[in-house]
Amino acid sequence: MGSKQLISAHKENAEIYHGSCLCKQKSIELLCLMNLPKALLPLTDLVELGYNPITGFVWLKQKQPYHHRFRGIGRTVSYDAEVTTFIEDGRMRRLTGVKSKELLIWVSISDIYVDENQDHAGTITFASSTGLARTFPVSTFEVDE
Repeated sequence: MGSKQLISAHKENAEIYHGSCLCKQKSIELLCLMNLPKALLPLTDLVELGYNPITGFVWLKQKQPYHHRFRGIGRTVSYDAEVTTFIEDGRMRRLTGVKSKELLIWVSISDIYVDENQDHAGTITFASSTGLARTFPVSTFEVDE
């Protein structure tokens, strides 16, 4: 199912916001509400944000794709013009539109979760559908760089 079809399937009962400042504010509020780091989605020029609290489906639309360098972990992340995910407490699953540069290739990120295990408290893991995963300190994504 394409992202346009997925979005239209979840529009009923969704909270939909427009405008760059309001969408940025609502994206940060949603991340905080779901116990995810507030700088996890450093998107600029957002034109629409939608959130269906019943299904947990979120979509973000930007004017154009965006590349962001997380200096704290030394990684560049690419965000498509449309990013979609199902969000729940401490986790994003079935993520689309987000890729991380690993060595010379771009790897699609499909899951992001904060580890609640006592041994790994304060870590966040980014996983691809191919099984590749990287774990970093949550603190790296708490403050906009």
